[in-house]
Amino acid sequence: MSLVLRGGTVVDSQGERVLDVEIGDDGRISSVGNDLSGDINLDASGCVVAPGFVDLHVHLREPGQEDAETIQTGSRGGALGGYTALVAMPNTEPVTDCAAVVEQVRNLGAAALCEIVPTAAMTVGRLGVDMAPMGELVDMGVGIFTDDGTGVQDPRLMRRIMEYSTGLTARLGRPVVLAQHCEVSALSDGGYMHEGDWSSRLGIPGQPAEAEELMVMRDIALVRLTGAHMHFQHLSTASSVAMVRGAKAAGLPVTAEATTHHFSLTDAACASYDPVFKVHPPLRTDDDVAAVRKGLADGTIDAIATDHAPHTDHSKEQSFDSAPPGMLGLETAFSLALEESGLDLPDILALMSWRPAAIAGVGDRHGTPVVAGNHANLCVIDPDETWTVSGRAMASPSSNTPYEGRTLRGRVRHTISAGEPVVVDGEARR
Repeated sequence: MSLVLRGGTVVDSQGERVLDVEIGDDGRISSVGNDLSGDINLDASGCVVAPGFVDLHVHLREPGQEDAETIQTGSRGGALGGYTALVAMPNTEPVTDCAAVVEQVRNLGAAALCEIVPTAAMTVGRLGVDMAPMGELVDMGVGIFTDDGTGVQDPRLMRRIMEYSTGLTARLGRPVVLAQHCEVSALSDGGYMHEGDWSSRLGIPGQPAEAEELMVMRDIALVRLTGAHMHFQHLSTASSVAMVRGAKAAGLPVTAEATTHHFSLTDAACASYDPVFKVHPPLRTDDDVAAVRKGLADGTIDAIATDHAPHTDHSKEQSFDSAPPGMLGLETAFSLALEESGLDLPDILALMSWRPAAIAGVGDRHGTPVVAGNHANLCVIDPDETWTVSGRAMASPSSNTPYEGRTLRGRVRHTISAGEPVVVDGEARR
């Protein structure tokens, strides 16, 4: 049974053109052209048809924290946000640091509304002491390793991990990606927001920007030494962006991401003492936000990620110092990028689709041009539709969005995952 997206403007890495898109029952694009008709026809008039989004940084909480999120609910939120692939972080309970948990995540992801790409921890238990069994996990197809939330503090161990990763390239068939949460804990421990004017005014202990920047500097030096592929997660400071820009200019194999909240919010939001604005790395200054936006514009930063981090109401509704850090992000990401990044739509799509797909190692099936024969992982977006953010109305069982009540522009109308229409007219089908 064929499905046709009719009347839309296709925008992908090959440019822009007005085409209907026909999808066959094999999950691939069967044809593109004009005046196509299928067994099922979905209206895309006034909309953009684009390759589905890929999020390099998502906390799906399963196994172990299913009261905050599950792989199913997270994938539903992802599909509603236009995502067809989510890269799942390993800070689960138990930690995704062995074959058994990777297999569990994959099995749970088989019924998801978009593809779930498991990562694995760099160290056993994310404790930063012993290297995880990377070789065994690479043989299972794991291509991204991260201790996200707790950057590897020991430089000798980090060097060892980087050297070992370079020897796994042939086994994986592509470079192993080491994704680092850059935070020197000796400087950040005991801080709950950015250290600066606002933390002084509010009396909230702060984390200095240097806690992030020192680890970025260290890991760039280790990349120069080892040749490993380092991906810097959620860059948040002007100096971090500048150092990555310099590393790229020197030809080093580094990539980077930025989150929507780090280019749309500043530390001034913490003036309410509302823990919904507590996140790691913390919201930074106006100058830092401007630098992140510039990094997105000039190619220093390769991808827009969400760092989607659900938390239950009872855990988030504590004092600012006690509440866990993190925010929802999947359903608001595209709209925030459209309104806050300062970028044109094609550049936003590149940062949310084909460029992160390449880093995640899924570029053979996600982010591909909208042409016959390619996998049908697509989203249809209305760049002009406005909507009001409500945490309670989102797919997640958690509701910790910092954009509550805000009216945004740009909404996903349809999402096609592996040829299946999982979102139709803004509603998830399962």
